[in-house]
Amino acid sequence: MSRKQDITHTGRADHAQADRERDASERLLRLGADALEARPWRPPPAPPSAVDLVQFAVWRNADLDPEHVLSALALLPAARAEVEGLESALLFIARSAGLTWAQMANAMGFNSPQACQQHYNRLTARQDAGS
Repeated sequence: MSRKQDITHTGRADHAQADRERDASERLLRLGADALEARPWRPPPAPPSAVDLVQFAVWRNADLDPEHVLSALALLPAARAEVEGLESALLFIARSAGLTWAQMANAMGFNSPQACQQHYNRLTARQDAGS
């Protein structure tokens, strides 16, 4: 596959995933997630995050039909990206606050400061690649 074909294929795949996520969000919002209370860090009219919607689906699991379960599953990549964004932001804040990689590694259960720093570098590299 040529580079141009690969970019075109990737673009179509990205659009397809975005469509799946939009449809999944709408399905879970109709199930009742639209009544979730706003959060101070996500005031109205911001919609619930993918993490909120997946948590809602887990909470309402007794009410879910297979299509709702599929909707929650379709949102996992977006929820994972949100959590990784939070993690890299918090690590950045920790470094800005003067915490050492050793302190952060200990808090997060890493075996070494280097492992924690490498983890941060991988997170930010994935985010840079996705933007």
